Amino acid sequence: MLKVKSGDLDKMALLFKRYHQPLYGFLFHMTGQRESSEDMVQTVFYRLLKSRHTFTGEGEFKTWMYHVARNVLSDHFKGSRRAGIHVDIAGLEEKLAGDTRLIERVEKRLAVQALQKAMAALSPESREILVLSRFQELSGAEIAGILDISVGAVKVRIFRAISQLKALYLEQQTEIE
Repeated sequence: MLKVKSGDLDKMALLFKRYHQPLYGFLFHMTGQRESSEDMVQTVFYRLLKSRHTFTGEGEFKTWMYHVARNVLSDHFKGSRRAGIHVDIAGLEEKLAGDTRLIERVEKRLAVQALQKAMAALSPESREILVLSRFQELSGAEIAGILDISVGAVKVRIFRAISQLKALYLEQQTEIE
């Protein structure tokens, strides 16, 4: 990013190639909307290019990128006022396809649906911390930098979000039964 800042704009393509998939995954897990997430990825990279002069190089590029992504996400929610969010748990459906026993497949599919509903029922803050930690596999320090909180606060928020998710998931499971 420092090269982009100094005028080598071709390096932005390298950054896009390296980070567009994880960024898309974050935005998609937060919104559940493929097209909107793709649009928001483009918006994030446009804003990164537009505000390249503000990148100091003191922190990681990834942290700065996620700050910008959170702002784009916030703008998206302000503009759309969407309440119902469908969270797709990537990869679980594919794992189900290889299972040969029908009853097990149905049970797993119901479990995935319950997990999706539980994720959607979480507060945006709880969903965000779980997406960053579990789906984006960011470290506590990286998340702390993105959210502007301490590493200890990140750990507490992750623990609370997982506890909430577990309670919501179990609630969904009992509704299905």
